[in-house]
Amino acid sequence: MDSSLVLEDGTVVRGARFGASTKVFGELVFNTNMTGYTEALTDPSYRGQILLMTYPLIGNYGVDPAWMESDTIQVRGFVVKEACATPSHARSQKALGPFLSEYRVPGLQGADTRALTIRIRSQGTMRAALVPEGEDLEEAAKIVRTMPYPDRRNLVAEVSCREPIRYPGTGKRTIVVVDCGVKRNILREAQRYADVVRVPWDTAADDILALKPDGIIVSNGPGDPAHPDLQAATVRAVRELAGQVPLLGICLGHQILALAFGSKTFKLKFGHRGGNQPVKDLRTGRVHITSQNHGFAVDADSLNPSEFEVTHVNLNDRTVEGLVHRELPVFSVQYHPEARPGPWDNEYIFREFVERLKGP
Repeated sequence: MDSSLVLEDGTVVRGARFGASTKVFGELVFNTNMTGYTEALTDPSYRGQILLMTYPLIGNYGVDPAWMESDTIQVRGFVVKEACATPSHARSQKALGPFLSEYRVPGLQGADTRALTIRIRSQGTMRAALVPEGEDLEEAAKIVRTMPYPDRRNLVAEVSCREPIRYPGTGKRTIVVVDCGVKRNILREAQRYADVVRVPWDTAADDILALKPDGIIVSNGPGDPAHPDLQAATVRAVRELAGQVPLLGICLGHQILALAFGSKTFKLKFGHRGGNQPVKDLRTGRVHITSQNHGFAVDADSLNPSEFEVTHVNLNDRTVEGLVHRELPVFSVQYHPEARPGPWDNEYIFREFVERLKGP
């Protein structure tokens, strides 16, 4: 037992360190997936957070860098019940511990992750620290209790690209992806239908239009969609683009689209993070099993019913999972259609978007 997880409510959980031997601070959140830990660790939407997996055995099929959703591990720390040190998979290139060490991210194993999940569900996400042996736990606890939540920062600016990046696709049309922390698989899905230009989160509407897009995707990403920096840049640009080019919002992009039309967002108690979230399509009555990773949601009562129709709802808590504008080519989903844990349930979202695009 050479590492500790320190929570803001005073809880201290001892465990064995794996990965890097560093002290980190963040917001403790849980993910209910049985698999997909490489994708979760590298998802930019986890920026600033310490990730806890509810499934008891993590790492049994190793790590292949091709499964990464960004260029680096995005989480601050990783907490599991048991980390497999001897993985078995034909594509595995390294075990989970060395993967964490490579990116200087600490992990803790031996924690009762399901008891911790129950605590988070009861009290909400909490500020926390991972502290290696020899460090002052009291000092770490003091910092945890007084530090701001990570979403007070502009986390999107930390994970977005710095300049436009082009990705070859079909050559038939162009899709611009506003990068608020985009996952690689969203880019790959867009490339199936078009050439893709990925632009920074604060790109002005005129600069986006200068790329002559047939459609625009506003991507997933970390943090508070109502952060003042996002309001001044991304939300403003989206409002100016609405009606000029078809828009699709995914996850954070869904929230940004709602804000662009005057709606509000709020922070969920413990968020939706996992691959088993049931979402009902109100237009068809069909229920989809979805992959999600977000801590904020659109306030349903703030939506203007003359502008937006709610198309999808979460069957666990009835939060808004999809929107479509009644007149403009603007729609969005809160979940990740590119992840498809169904496994093919939500591919239709991209097809619907492409149908709205200009050109062949």
